[in-house]
Amino acid sequence: MGIISWIILGLITGLLAKAIMGRDRAGLVVTILLGIAGAVVGGFLGTRLGLGAVSGFNVRSLLIAMGGAVLLLAIHGMIKRGRAH
Repeated sequence: MGIISWIILGLITGLLAKAIMGRDRAGLVVTILLGIAGAVVGGFLGTRLGLGAVSGFNVRSLLIAMGGAVLLLAIHGMIKRGRAH
């Protein structure tokens, strides 16, 4: 996948993960970056768990990337809450 594909996939997965997580108030750039990083993390974990890798624009890759993005948004939220106290 090219860089534009990763950005688009990151935006889509970041926005979907943000909708799933609810209250996270990360900005658009942070959402895209967490979505791209989530695709990488999801691909790494998916490969290790035998679920497959993020290999392009398809439903399986989107779900794997979204799982990684949700994980990263959850961690991001915990870190932000920890700083608020």
